[in-house]
Amino acid sequence: MIGGSYRVAVDAVVFGARPISLGERRGLEVLLVQRGVAPFKAEWALPGGLVLPHENLETAVRRELREEAGIEPSWLEQLYTFGEPGRDPRERAVTIAWLGLVRPDHYPPKADTDAADARWWPISALPPLAFDHAHILAVARERLEGKVRYRPIGFDLLPAEFTLSELQFLYETILQRGLDKRNFRRKIGKTGLLLDTGRKRTGGAHRAPALYRFERDRYQALEQQGYLFEI
Repeated sequence: MIGGSYRVAVDAVVFGARPISLGERRGLEVLLVQRGVAPFKAEWALPGGLVLPHENLETAVRRELREEAGIEPSWLEQLYTFGEPGRDPRERAVTIAWLGLVRPDHYPPKADTDAADARWWPISALPPLAFDHAHILAVARERLEGKVRYRPIGFDLLPAEFTLSELQFLYETILQRGLDKRNFRRKIGKTGLLLDTGRKRTGGAHRAPALYRFERDRYQALEQQGYLFEI
């Protein structure tokens, strides 16, 4: 076998969605950093960097997110390994990409270390991306659309209490299509995982909608029994 040296890195695709209770309908967003060093200096990229000798992969990606953008994802999992020759002009590089979710209004990005800037970008208006990060982002987007159907990860993008309209808008944002209101509410109701708090969202021009809470502990207990969440 002919071997060779290569670098091991981590990159993070962190998605966010702003609750419509804040009066914003920006759709799905992704965290990008503006590179402060070559190669691709001043271009936009996914946050990430090299894995240090003493780190495991998750420790490395969380450190990079803190250092480059001041972000702590509420949910994070491994996405895929990318190692095509030529993906980094400096030398052979293998990156383990991660998929994360966070509330953008909770974490205004703060660029640091080798990032010149950090910003939430709407998926519908992305700049050109460095390296092969456009491909990594496309893979992450596909994974998110599939995963949100059978895992309740979308609740990590909502306030602790939310309306059914806010929940539906989130799913429409992630799935990139409209959903039938009656059918969506029937499906989400069948899960038995929403608790009506007895409170209402006030301050709007229309009738105040009911506020719900996701019963995370109940879901985790059911999951251990083989329960399948499906929307």
